[in-house]
Amino acid sequence: MSAGEDFEQLLSLMAKLRSPEGCPWDREQTMSSLRPFILEEAYELIEAIDEGQPQSVREELGDLLLEVVFVNQIAEEDERFTMSDVIRGIYDKLVRRHPHVFESEQAESADAALAHWNDIKSKEKPERSSLLDGIPRAMPALTRASKLSKRAAKAGFDWSSALEVCDKVNEELEELLRAIDSGDQTAVREEVGDLLFAIVNLARHCDLDAEIALEEANRKFSERFHFLETRLNSLGRSVAESKLEELEALWEEAKLKKRGSS
Repeated sequence: MSAGEDFEQLLSLMAKLRSPEGCPWDREQTMSSLRPFILEEAYELIEAIDEGQPQSVREELGDLLLEVVFVNQIAEEDERFTMSDVIRGIYDKLVRRHPHVFESEQAESADAALAHWNDIKSKEKPERSSLLDGIPRAMPALTRASKLSKRAAKAGFDWSSALEVCDKVNEELEELLRAIDSGDQTAVREEVGDLLFAIVNLARHCDLDAEIALEEANRKFSERFHFLETRLNSLGRSVAESKLEELEALWEEAKLKKRGSS
């Protein structure tokens, strides 16, 4: 079968699952109830891409496509829109936002092509009165912070260098220390947020993605902690049963092991 025929079959299958003769769980779902599954499948696809496993990427693409088809089926039942509306909408948008491909406009670089896209997008959404409009609140906080600061930077509201952002990071850290000393938990939470936001801006000025940098740090921590657990298990002990001095020594060993293997 062609991809189009396969897709039609998938749509028919989802309609069957949502029918009175279908699955009780599937019939109970709403757009809102599917939200966590959509996020989970998107994250699993990203993980598969990061691991570089084509078979896993293919599988996770299918899982994410299922969520798209599921939401669309609910919309069709409510007569809001159809899959044809969805496909035609994105098709038209891609053509419209690529005048350097389908019209006489020129784009000699990726930056120029992106500028075309953003310019056309802003004209399509005149209801957005702020530069910050359109950044989804449901985004991971680090990613949203990066997008907010990038938008502001385009308008000239930005530091001139990474070193200036470092000064801001140090300022926020000092304010956090004072809040901790005061014992005001609300102030501590606010200052932690300000410190994180400043660090996201530091990453941006260093041409780094804060979300990716933190994920790499998470992976590094996990690898070292697993090394620590494995060594302790071989001695018949757990982390909780070990002294802090021993844990710190094993942690340093894990760091040296990683450097030696790289």
